Parts: sequence; C-alpha cells; structure tokens
Amino acid sequence: MSDARLVAAVAVNVLLTAAQIVGGLVSGSLSLIADALHNLSDAGALALALFARKVGRRPADKLMTFGYARAEVVAALINLTTLVLIGLYLIYEAIDRFLNPRPIEGWIVVAVAGVALVVDLVTAALVQGGAKRSLNIKAAFLHNVSDALASVGVIVAGTLILLYDLYVSDLVVTLIIAAYVLYQGVSLLPRTIRILLGATPDDVEFDEIVAVLRGVEGVRDIHHVHVWSLDEHTRALEAHLVPAEGSIEAFEGLKGRVRTALERFSIRHATLEPCLQDTRGDESRLVPPHPQEEAPHARR
Repeated sequence: MSDARLVAAVAVNVLLTAAQIVGGLVSGSLSLIADALHNLSDAGALALALFARKVGRRPADKLMTFGYARAEVVAALINLTTLVLIGLYLIYEAIDRFLNPRPIEGWIVVAVAGVALVVDLVTAALVQGGAKRSLNIKAAFLHNVSDALASVGVIVAGTLILLYDLYVSDLVVTLIIAAYVLYQGVSLLPRTIRILLGATPDDVEFDEIVAVLRGVEGVRDIHHVHVWSLDEHTRALEAHLVPAEGSIEAFEGLKGRVRTALERFSIRHATLEPCLQDTRGDESRLVPPHPQEEAPHARR
C-alpha cells in the first residue's frame, strides 16, 4: 500500500473529526463526540503508522543492527494504549451525562453521522490493502469498520430522539462505541507486547521446534534455544547444537539441514553455535537444558 493512501486516509479522518466535534457541540450529542474521538484516534493511528513505516524502512546500522522495522510495533503499542484510554474516557463521560442530562438536536446528529458513515467506508477502502501484512494498518482498518458501525448506531440514536424523544439512546450508543474501542485495544495489545518482549511467536510451539531440530540428521542434542520475532514478519532463532560428528566440517553441513528444517516455522534468521562436547551440565546454571519429554503445550 502506498504512503499516499495513508496520507489521504489521515486527511479525511481529521476533517471528519472536526465536523463531528462541531456537530456534537451544537447538537449536544455525546455519542457524536464519542464517534469523533474514535475517528481522531484513527487519524492519529494512521499518522503514526505512516511515520513508523518511514522509520522502519531505514537500513540496519551500527546502532540498530537488526534494523528499524520494529518501529511499527512500537507505534502499534502507542495506538492501542491510546484506544484503551479513550474507551475508558467515553464510559466516564456517558456516566456523567446520565447524571447530568442535556438537550440533544436529533437532526444534526443524523446528518453529521451520515457524513461520518460515508467517510468511514472510504477510509476503510483506502487502507484495506495494507491490512493483511501490517499490525498497525490492520488495527486502523478494524477501527474504521467499527467506526462505520458506530456511525450507524449514532444515526439510529438520532432517529429515536427525533421520533420518540429517547435521549437515553444517545448514552447507550456511546457505551457501545466505548465497548468497541476497548475490545479492539485489548484484543491486539497482547500480540504487540509479546513481540516487543521477544516472546516465542504465537503461531509456533516452542517444544515442537526443539523436537524437530533434535530429529535433524546429525544432531545429537540441542540446548540454549531462543526464538523471538524481530518484527511482525521476521523471526529469529539462536541455539547450541551438539553434533553427532565432532568436526567443524561436518557442522557446516549440519547447519544447512537445520536451516532447512526451520523454514517450516518461517524462521530464516538463525544463529547456530556448535558444542563439540556436551556441556549441558556446565550451562545448566545459566540456561537449563530442554528435557527430552515435556508437556505438549509448555512454553519456555
């Protein structure tokens, strides 16, 4: 996805946010302001994602030897944390508005929400292409889809106010929007944090990797294993291999077979150290060796 699409998506969301805030203040609708805050978070998320993409393209250097690709993950953490805070703020505002009700102009609510719905759909179409490979863009895409649903809810609330004076519907829609925001933030945060903490990727089983490597021809044992994600799409592994043949020449061939075995886990960056003698007893104080039999779903 081109950067121009991200810039266009940011621009339309900023304009929409301004229109919604003005409409919410004039009409007195809290749900309209809530939807505006959500759209503003989308614009901020897209702007931060754009900045992170530009930083992430920088090549590796002496300071960042693995490169800058993890900048997008940091941006995702900031965006998702902001989403959670916004969701909590909307709940607070809904409770306050329930205790201190104010008049609402239904026609303004319906008109502005209708415009918001169109803009949300346009923005979702702009960023849909990049949502398949980027955590940041995927989050923004899901936000825009939920924004579109929220706009539908605001339209319904405005209609109920016009027809039946059901002002409480505005508060109900606000709480629904807050629930969407919190759900999106909380559901994506664990994956983001795991990447930043260097955890084993979610879709691979640590013990399965160890078992596969132990089954490679020429491997007598394996220990000191570390598996982590350098960024969203790049995985790395470090391991000490005890080869069956105690020579460097034999180990060179063994490395090729191990790297081939790792391709099934999409691990293409592997640092493999030979241990020509089984030194697990010496290393157990620092990194315990992996037992031959362990619980199927246990993770290191």
